Amino acid sequence: MIKREGKTMWDAILARFEKQAPASVMARLALERAMPAAWVDEMFETHRQRQYPRELLFSTVVELMSLVSLGLRPSLHAAARQMDNLPVSLAALYDKVRRTEPVLLRALVRGSAQRLEPIVSALGTVPCLPGWQVRIVDGNHLPASEKRLAPLRDQRAAALPGHSLVVYDPDLDLVTDLAVCEDAYESERTGVLPLLDSARPGQLWMADRHFCTRTILQSLQQARAGFIVRQDARHPRIVREGPWHDRGRVETGWVLEQDIHIDEGQAPWRRIELRLDRPTASGESVLWLWSNLPATIDARQIAELYRRRWRIEGMFQRLESVLQSEIRSLGHPRAALLGFAVAVLACNLLAVLKHSVEQAHREQLPEGWEASPYHLAVQVRSRYEGMLVALPVEHWPSWPTVRPAHWRSACWRWHGTSSPVRWPPASAVPR
Repeated sequence: MIKREGKTMWDAILARFEKQAPASVMARLALERAMPAAWVDEMFETHRQRQYPRELLFSTVVELMSLVSLGLRPSLHAAARQMDNLPVSLAALYDKVRRTEPVLLRALVRGSAQRLEPIVSALGTVPCLPGWQVRIVDGNHLPASEKRLAPLRDQRAAALPGHSLVVYDPDLDLVTDLAVCEDAYESERTGVLPLLDSARPGQLWMADRHFCTRTILQSLQQARAGFIVRQDARHPRIVREGPWHDRGRVETGWVLEQDIHIDEGQAPWRRIELRLDRPTASGESVLWLWSNLPATIDARQIAELYRRRWRIEGMFQRLESVLQSEIRSLGHPRAALLGFAVAVLACNLLAVLKHSVEQAHREQLPEGWEASPYHLAVQVRSRYEGMLVALPVEHWPSWPTVRPAHWRSACWRWHGTSSPVRWPPASAVPR
């Protein structure tokens, strides 16, 4: 190994990229933490059902799809053609992608989020509700694919590849769980049920009115988790309700509260009425929220907390505008859902980078400054490939041996070359 001024040649190259391409260095280090190839293949062996590795490892499939999700390659075909050591044919690769089992996607997202949570927590966050872990759940439907499946080539309508349900932690800005469905028309109310198995005491789950069903709310109640869900117009049926009590004003309107029962003998839940000063975009001037939170959290807090639900919409926006989460060239449901899941992993990586940069510059920049996920992604795309050419993967330090100086140096050097992107303010009117 060549030595230069007490450093190896590879250390010197890494130091140059820390200075010239800090976002790419942070992305590579975070990727090593979140999804090391050995861990991805181990996860595959643990959760696979019918698939098996022969010549093509699952970690290779995830790596190729990551290049597409980050915008480094225009398609999976292009990523595969430019990979020097792809051990199988393109046909075998696409066959592997089309057979990716949904259970693997959930395990991949959950496991990588668990690996990243300690990093974001150590950076320091401001909780939405101190003492509680907040979880926001919502669905996302993939758009019609440009790639026609054989049975649909005589039809004018394009295929809908499927949909997914996402559990999002707004405090850490991480997607913590994912359920995917190959049937684009299956009810989200059914698809969300497996996600509720992860509900725990001390968690607060928030969702829109589509998820206000007896089954979902009672599942959260049995798990001793809290919930705030917007009331649906038709169900569940209330068997008994108490008088309304005035709880005062919040920033967006007036708050009232009453006790409700959906079963006789059941402990009462709370219904919060928020009379808005200004109607929502759909013309609604009154919102009703259901909650089982204890009385120590007053009705005004609950009304304010529900306004945080928009944060998952911001995350979906980043998936669509910053990353390639909707790969229209993939028409097979399992292939398209794999692309979406890998984009979720990339979104979590960008969240770690964003928190790290903000923490590094918190004292030097104005209060409320936010690093731009868009410009982070642009910088990663512009330098990442050249960085790996100059500094091959085998010469990068593994995460356990990463020196904190590498991470701190990259964070300090990234300031964002354009005005920081600010997502909608917390005072936005709830949808």
